[in-house]
Amino acid sequence: MYKIAKENLTALFQKIAAEQELYLPVRNEGQVNFAAWSEDAQVDIDTLKTVKSPKDAFFPQSETLYTCVRDGKKISIEPEALKEQDFVVFGMRACDVRGVEVLDKVFLVDPLDTFYAARRDHGTIVALACHEPEETCFCKVFGIDAADPAADVATWMIGEDLYWKPLTEKGEALTKAVADLLTEDAAADEAVEKEKEAIHNIIEQLPYTHLSLEGWNGDVLMEKFEDPLWDELYKPCLACGTCTFVCPTCQCYDIKDYDAGKNGVQRYRCWDSCMYSDFTMMAHGNNRKSQKERFRQRFMHKLVYFPANNDGMYSCVGCGRCVEKCPESLNIVKVIKAFAKQGGEK
Repeated sequence: MYKIAKENLTALFQKIAAEQELYLPVRNEGQVNFAAWSEDAQVDIDTLKTVKSPKDAFFPQSETLYTCVRDGKKISIEPEALKEQDFVVFGMRACDVRGVEVLDKVFLVDPLDTFYAARRDHGTIVALACHEPEETCFCKVFGIDAADPAADVATWMIGEDLYWKPLTEKGEALTKAVADLLTEDAAADEAVEKEKEAIHNIIEQLPYTHLSLEGWNGDVLMEKFEDPLWDELYKPCLACGTCTFVCPTCQCYDIKDYDAGKNGVQRYRCWDSCMYSDFTMMAHGNNRKSQKERFRQRFMHKLVYFPANNDGMYSCVGCGRCVEKCPESLNIVKVIKAFAKQGGEK
């Protein structure tokens, strides 16, 4: 295992960015989100959670798919080039790394999403353990260890040092590329184990750590779908879509055309939300006509449909962003608790 002093992280970022693109948490206008590194970027790796998840490094909020150009009576189609530049996403938390694994289950199966696959091929993830998990965190519920993130490289910020451990071939390659800035530390394992223990102690005291998923899996489709509890539970929902846009695992998108004038017509895709009234709108109307149906869809997908089709993996990672951002406090924790209470839990 290696370490690097916190004061030398700028040199580390410069070294990485000299050879490939680098994305990491950046503070801008009071908010922290993942963005491209630059010399004047206000890097912030101390903030536990960015407002949005870093999933758009692999699944951008908007991306052009191809362009149609007319020359007289001829029309040519020019596909957008796939990602060819290697890049590093530095500072992802364990929950967000799991979020990418969820997206893999969607975009890397037949039919393969070539745009996503190219980014996964060229991207290296450097994960950062959560020094102090917050009250809204509940990643342990989904089997995620905030103290020991699974990525290409796992890191821990302990005091004034960042400890660095490569875990994959990509991680080894990145480690080799920045080796002159890293120092091998014989005492690193002991320091990291103490840090993990401290993080685990915090996690055990969080209010949602022991949230029970009993009764939620791929075998309860009709039981949960037809439950009358949905008739009341959805009513405070504003259909604002905030929960879907901050979520690390939401993968819904729309495909639209943009008239670029002389540059032709660009077909692009952009994030969409199952909470919107025009989501999956068809010529004859919407297949989910009420907000209750749309609200139910979101949580049934996270807790029933997805695990039913992906070997029990839930499409929630317990990051707590929806808990923090929903203006009506109508988040997945509240839904799970509502059904548990209905079943007799006090």
